[in-house]
Amino acid sequence: MTRKLTLYPAIDLKGGECVRLLHGRMEDSTVYNSDPASQAAAFESAGFDWVHIVDLDGAFAGEAVNGDAVDGILNRISLKAQLGGGVRNMAAVERWLEAGMTRVILGTAAVNDPDFVSQACKRYPGRIVLGVDARDGRVKTDGWDGDTETSPADLVRRYADQGVAAVVYTDISRDGALAGVNVEATAALADVAAIPVIASGGVASLEDIKSLKAAHANIEGVIIGRALYDGRIDPAAALAAAG
Repeated sequence: MTRKLTLYPAIDLKGGECVRLLHGRMEDSTVYNSDPASQAAAFESAGFDWVHIVDLDGAFAGEAVNGDAVDGILNRISLKAQLGGGVRNMAAVERWLEAGMTRVILGTAAVNDPDFVSQACKRYPGRIVLGVDARDGRVKTDGWDGDTETSPADLVRRYADQGVAAVVYTDISRDGALAGVNVEATAALADVAAIPVIASGGVASLEDIKSLKAAHANIEGVIIGRALYDGRIDPAAALAAAG
């Protein structure tokens, strides 16, 4: 049976608008849609099953900043949705899951507060995603502003038996740059992970989707951002390549 790759179109929120950053720099952002809910509806109409939402301001603030925009998205679509950015405590996890979010992504908390992440996984099995954002082989935190000495593989191994639904692995050096996804690093992480891996960062063409699909059976999906917004990747063609 042919393996299917799940596609996650991205909605990154800054100041209530749908933006894309270059290399994760907040000062280097491009606004693509001032109405995130309509953008999510467009992704639904295009045939996607999921939407990947990031509260960029929340990632720096450590709490929800674009909550109204996220609520607007959830109220507009019937797509499955996952949210990252500023989810640092159980109250935030509960708030979003009760609001209709399918899964929440814990990144900074996975490094700084492992007990909370373990508790969240236990309370909401299959609904917690591990966010692993890395540059030069080291995990970054706090909106990619915080340095650690932790490798992506070590972080994933720490949560291998916790009931995490998936790992979102972002190569920060490629994010928003249309430089091509880091297939090698993603496959290497998929090789050590007992958890499905979702690739993120740098997707520029259908070839990236095809390469990820062929690279490793444990690569479950890929997040696509700027390439969709710029029209470099046609949604129908992407879904066909993934399926």
